[in-house]
Amino acid sequence: MQDKLHEECGVFGIYDNGDDLDVVTSTYLALYALQHRGQESCGIAVNDDGVIRGYKDLGLVTDVFKPQVLESLGTGKMAVGHCLYGTAESNRRENAQPMTIRHVKGQMAIASNGSILNALELREKLELQGAIFHSTSAAELLAHMITRERLTAHSIEEAICQAMDKLYGVYSMIVMSPKKLIGVRDPLGLRPLSIGQCGNSYVLASETTALDSMGAHFVRDVRPGEIVIIDENGLRSIDKHCGKKSHLCVFEFVYFARPDSVIEGTSVHMARQKMGAFLAQEHPVEADLVMGVPDSGNDAALGYANESGIPYGIGLIKNKYIGRTFILNTQRQRENAVRIKLNAIAEVVRGKRIVLVDDSIVRGTTSARIVRLLREAGVKEVHMRISSPPFRYPCYFGTDIDSPERLIANKMTVEEIGQKIGVDSLGFLSLENIVKVAEKSDCAFCTGCFSGEYPLCVDDAGRVSKFDLKFSEQID
Repeated sequence: MQDKLHEECGVFGIYDNGDDLDVVTSTYLALYALQHRGQESCGIAVNDDGVIRGYKDLGLVTDVFKPQVLESLGTGKMAVGHCLYGTAESNRRENAQPMTIRHVKGQMAIASNGSILNALELREKLELQGAIFHSTSAAELLAHMITRERLTAHSIEEAICQAMDKLYGVYSMIVMSPKKLIGVRDPLGLRPLSIGQCGNSYVLASETTALDSMGAHFVRDVRPGEIVIIDENGLRSIDKHCGKKSHLCVFEFVYFARPDSVIEGTSVHMARQKMGAFLAQEHPVEADLVMGVPDSGNDAALGYANESGIPYGIGLIKNKYIGRTFILNTQRQRENAVRIKLNAIAEVVRGKRIVLVDDSIVRGTTSARIVRLLREAGVKEVHMRISSPPFRYPCYFGTDIDSPERLIANKMTVEEIGQKIGVDSLGFLSLENIVKVAEKSDCAFCTGCFSGEYPLCVDDAGRVSKFDLKFSEQID
């Protein structure tokens, strides 16, 4: 596990309804805008008059989709794109999406984001009926579920609706059939999905920044439980599974989403500034300068400075040519990694009392290295402020908080964490205030990783198939 959390992925879909859009280029640009949601693999599937072809591979969008690859995808009326963050166990090419399949009712491509809590139970039932799985991806399970229902359903959207009756978990997904583009959000809406429009054409995306990238304007969010169908007649929806209040993952506002996105009617940038303002109210301190850990702490740092009246400044510079997937092999390299990724501006910070704002502390190792870097640059005092509550519990919904034992806040008090990372004081945003950062949004939030209270039952979550375990690891 890294010292930053990762979200599973980003999804995008586009339907050209007579506007002569370049769906391949639009999808490429959208995935580039969603790259922050997943850097391990990516893919694009294109629908050319009912024939679906696709390409996917491990790597960043710019590495996978060279000009010749984009050209080989041809043209079409629809396309679906996906970028994935995978764990070490799931980071294999067969798990890359979109998943494209052929079945008796035609072709289909599916891109998903989330976690199906009853996945193991569903897979075992399907395998006992003869189903064969080539990956550990939730998208392949969803494809099986939908195609099974499609054998008797009158339409693909009816098949999806019936499959949702059997699914228990968190998901936003886009399904492309020969004639339709369909967006789906789970009944509690933990993962975001928005609708955009460009002329008579529609697009679906995890974040509105992807809509901006290809010139579409935002229409609305897909409602929790809603199935949105886009075809030559426009947009319509099925609301059988609607009615529950959204419980969006609050970490979308803290870290996952890009600051230029709007989620559930709230600007991510403004929500993060509000986090900083709340931090200044909860944890005031006398200081000379407020600065953020780039880039995710900058917005909250600006909010802290505005609320406290302490000047805002830039004291750390990030190497923009190193992405989140930057990997170092030896311990010495890892110890020096912070110097490669970040560097202090000594003339700005020397002799100053600094308020250092970041979005979270997972293990604490990176925070300790940044504090050490600032001390070496001559900082007089470091007062660290975190724009989220302490992580104490695992996430079962697609975020890689997989073990409480690996979370520093699960083992130490706030004071002990402060001593461990070497700061003069440490303050976390309260659970009470983190749920107030998006008051314009008509939704509740999932805060399970902070509070241990989840909007879904997680008693059976985390079960692993015996076929994924070594013989010595299996329990009779």
